[in-house]
Amino acid sequence: MIIVMKPEATDEEIKGVVKSIEEHGMQVHLSKGSEMTIIGVVGDTTKQGVNGFMAMRGVGNVVQIMKPYKMSSKKFKPEGTIIKIGDVEVGGNRIAMIAGPCAVESEEQFLTIAKDVKAAGADILRGSAFKPRTSPYEFQGLGEEGLKIMKKVKQLTCMPIETEVMDTRDVEMVAEYVDVLRVGARNMHNFDLLKEVGKTNKPIILKRGMSATIKELMLASEYIMKEGNHQIILCERGIRTFETATRNTLDISAVPVLKEETHLPVIIDPSHAAGNRKYVPSMCKAAIAAGADGIIVEVHHEPEKALCDGPQSLTTQQFAELMPQLKAIAEAVGRTL
Repeated sequence: MIIVMKPEATDEEIKGVVKSIEEHGMQVHLSKGSEMTIIGVVGDTTKQGVNGFMAMRGVGNVVQIMKPYKMSSKKFKPEGTIIKIGDVEVGGNRIAMIAGPCAVESEEQFLTIAKDVKAAGADILRGSAFKPRTSPYEFQGLGEEGLKIMKKVKQLTCMPIETEVMDTRDVEMVAEYVDVLRVGARNMHNFDLLKEVGKTNKPIILKRGMSATIKELMLASEYIMKEGNHQIILCERGIRTFETATRNTLDISAVPVLKEETHLPVIIDPSHAAGNRKYVPSMCKAAIAAGADGIIVEVHHEPEKALCDGPQSLTTQQFAELMPQLKAIAEAVGRTL
């Protein structure tokens, strides 16, 4: 249920509604906009009901949400959420570019790529210190040593950094090093991990599972928000279909669907969707045209030597050549890059 307060509602009237919700054993999620206050109600709303809240002072309207996701719904917060990561905003008019290697391999490798993507116009530096691999014999990442490298490179380049967290036991440690925590596709249904990152004050990139529906992605975000963290960026990264020409199938239609359903920012990961660098630029362009708020893309200065996902990584030169093309498309749809 969503309670929309009148624009002229006083603080005392708002507090009165909040108190009534809590007294009936329901949870309150307050969203104060520039023109009105919206109160999200989670729990058994039959205890009070629409008519009960409508009779309260300061209440303008009460809307029942029939969909299972409440806090991430656009009805809960009609204006889009803008997430600040350092000086970078995700979810506003400007499209955020997140770029870097699949995995941190060494300080020299990570710093070289960081300088190149920053020079080309990237906003946030990506890289993984922990790598979930299909085979246990493949490179698994440098662990905490990789996080230390990332932090040092951040200090040298003044770029915000993001990385994947895989284990509930590592959340607190990883959060000390990076600006953004990423929950990978394989962990979208790891509910204990979702709850744990929800207890942090860090922005979260939540990737759609390779076989997950949009509804399931939205519900996964609710696990995080229910713990108090509303700084969530949803990421479409390709879903598993019968098609074998690409690694996964980028569901570009998920972008406008999510933009209609949720107030949370939506980005795409073309690298894991394509699995082949030659298709990545086209997918980036399509995502911007479809309304994505950002792109997270893998870039490597020597992809043929990469320890992880080299075939799907753009070269630093390809990334630099792509950026002006993306800027032109962004301008054509009334946005900036």
